[in-house]
Amino acid sequence: MRVFRGRAPSIERDREASRTLLSIAADGEPAVRVWTPHRQVAFGRRDTRLEGYHRAREAARERGFPPIERDVGGRAVAYDGETTLAFARAEPIADLRIGSTERYERATSALEEALRSLGLEPIRGEPEESFCPGTHSLSVTDATADGRRQRKVVGLAQRVRQDAALVAGIVLVANREAVTGVLEGVYDSLAVPLDAATVGTVADAGGPSEPAPVRSTIENALIGDATDVSAERIDGE
Repeated sequence: MRVFRGRAPSIERDREASRTLLSIAADGEPAVRVWTPHRQVAFGRRDTRLEGYHRAREAARERGFPPIERDVGGRAVAYDGETTLAFARAEPIADLRIGSTERYERATSALEEALRSLGLEPIRGEPEESFCPGTHSLSVTDATADGRRQRKVVGLAQRVRQDAALVAGIVLVANREAVTGVLEGVYDSLAVPLDAATVGTVADAGGPSEPAPVRSTIENALIGDATDVSAERIDGE
């Protein structure tokens, strides 16, 4: 298994580094990456077809978040450039028509294991009107003024090619205000429902507020029981 660490010096070069995972998997070797992407709002393909898409891009820019379009579906997600993590695990496949459910299950279980080891109690699913709503999400509960509230902290998506598949996603570690601030403007422009109170973070749920321990914990969980592991650094971070 190949493991990549660090961040390239620009958004586009960093995206190229992530695309490398699929190429490696297509050659027969699984690959894992967990990192802190540059500050940005990443729009899904569904967003680009909405009437308010260009307004949403401007809303992101106005708040200091460069807009990009990502390669998988779903709705917009925001990275603060400091604490928000992305993760990806690519693996070779023989038949693109099968295995999707199993890959989601393996990745979700790995993320659950990681969150538990950080002192959280993950819940499968998400509250209504969450950011990037989808079937494969993890939530936690944190203390609020009106008691305990369920909030989304992990979203997962999958990209499948003829020869390789990639399960990727986002983990919100801290800095909730910055993330919700841009998401509210973006989702309002897209006319997509969003309840900002459903946005959660690892820190708000009682876990670490620094991304480093969360990153290494998730990386170890995604590597799993692989024994032949080689790691390399991506320049720029």
